[in-house]
Amino acid sequence: MKNRAIKGFSLIELMVVVAIIGIIAAFAYPSYTESTAKARRTDAQGGLVGLSAAMERFYTINSTYTGAGDGGDTNKPPIATLFPSQTPFDGKTKFYNLTLSATSTTYSLKATPINGQAGDRCGNLTLTSSGVKGAAETDCWR
Repeated sequence: MKNRAIKGFSLIELMVVVAIIGIIAAFAYPSYTESTAKARRTDAQGGLVGLSAAMERFYTINSTYTGAGDGGDTNKPPIATLFPSQTPFDGKTKFYNLTLSATSTTYSLKATPINGQAGDRCGNLTLTSSGVKGAAETDCWR
């Protein structure tokens, strides 16, 4: 009789592979989730900067920031019709609501996390008319 080699994996070999995959996943998943959150934050930051540019255009035309959020004068369109109020601008799922508060000489913009971004460590992102950027963590606007 010929000795035939047994083909396949032993249970020990299989458990070693499972353990290695588990260790890799333990490091990769948190990195992936932070990377995804950072990409969503970048969309919100772009939205804030774009809304800031829209506010500056509004001020150039009207010599005031007042009325930018609600339209004010019926001859002047509101920022809401000129600029989206949620980011990302494309796609189904939105992760930030963009809001503004304005006086005649200043404005403050805020991106509030929603849906899958609601528990983000950075919290609300803010941008003012003087260019001051704010967030719960110092590294959120990098």
